[in-house]
Amino acid sequence: MPNYSTLLFEIRDNVGRITLNRPDAANSLNLQMSKDLMEVAMTCSEDPNVRAVLIRGAGKTFCAGGDLKEFAGQGDNLSYHFKAVTTYLHSAVSRFARMDAPVVAAVHGSAAGAGLSLVCSCDLVLAAESTKFTVAYTRIGVTPDGSSSYFLPRIVGFKRALELTLTNRLFSAQEAAHWGIVTRVVPDGDLMAQAEALATQLAAGPTLAFGTAKRLIHSGWRESLETQMEFETQGIADMGHTADAREGIAAFLEKRQPNFKRC
Repeated sequence: MPNYSTLLFEIRDNVGRITLNRPDAANSLNLQMSKDLMEVAMTCSEDPNVRAVLIRGAGKTFCAGGDLKEFAGQGDNLSYHFKAVTTYLHSAVSRFARMDAPVVAAVHGSAAGAGLSLVCSCDLVLAAESTKFTVAYTRIGVTPDGSSSYFLPRIVGFKRALELTLTNRLFSAQEAAHWGIVTRVVPDGDLMAQAEALATQLAAGPTLAFGTAKRLIHSGWRESLETQMEFETQGIADMGHTADAREGIAAFLEKRQPNFKRC
């Protein structure tokens, strides 16, 4: 298994556990972390043992956004640096969004800038009740990256996304849940236990069906009704070739728990 200098990673019980591991820098995203995220996303996407992914942050916060100290040291090279960071980060986000395995985020402390973008791109998000969120980018004279300009308007609506992006105001976990950014708000002390339970539950599910369902939900935003229904037909027909579909139907009729195999 690869070693990452800015992340911790392990696979256990079919859950790929990714920990952002720069706690002394509030898990801010530097060039190396963007590379590590891309590589770990590819590992999770390719490894058949990974049937769910759990992303969390070490220390007191989930992710404070980009590493401003690293940015400040770039001088006239800043534009090139931004292109490098976003090339790796965007590849990671794309892999997480497109992979079959559901991706769960466990968020605490704060999620700002690229941290919020990562949250928005995850399939399911559990947040500790004390967590704070902010878009943050325009506060320092830059613009969104990491997928937030794609996901945020789709989640919270056009006007709300503009408000949050232009004002950079802090908002609470409760507000984030109300708008749909967060799936569930939990007591601070219960965050990891509940996130682990959810990821483990998903890892026992029909991974191939999860992946097709994810892609259908994504495509539904841009396609016509008839085109999307054709994609649905293709998707469910493809599932008809899988052992998971036959097992799921049999288990339901036999009133037992299914034993999905990702095949």
